[in-house]
Amino acid sequence: MPQQKGRTLLIQIGDGNVDPGPETFTNLCGIQTRSFNLSANEVDTTIPDCENPGGPVQRTAEPGIVNRTFSGSGKFVSGANADALMTHVRNATSFNAKVIVPGDGTYTGSWFVSEFEFSGEMEGNMDFSSTFVAAGPLTFVAEAAS
Repeated sequence: MPQQKGRTLLIQIGDGNVDPGPETFTNLCGIQTRSFNLSANEVDTTIPDCENPGGPVQRTAEPGIVNRTFSGSGKFVSGANADALMTHVRNATSFNAKVIVPGDGTYTGSWFVSEFEFSGEMEGNMDFSSTFVAAGPLTFVAEAAS
């Protein structure tokens, strides 16, 4: 499988319009550093051996609650897409978004911003960093094999 470019790990924000056609998703601009986390809690299922309770105990676990988060930081680019996102950030509301993971697939569903921060130097451009958390079940569509 070929190497993937980090800049193609994207989050696209939905415009919320589903009438009369499908919702339109656009890239969140300005992101320079990004990450997508797929994790699950560990539910401990360890029990001692009933036949030999004094012997070694093998730790065992099973998956629990899954977690999907996208984090990004970069230069804040104002415009319609950023305005819509900032409305959700200020009002702490969920919205539809897609996270596109090259070499894996697309995770689509409801998301919310759990953390958002502006920063900047006196003579530089304004930066931002944000963390997006799944707000409901996500639909996964695997990337087509090439």
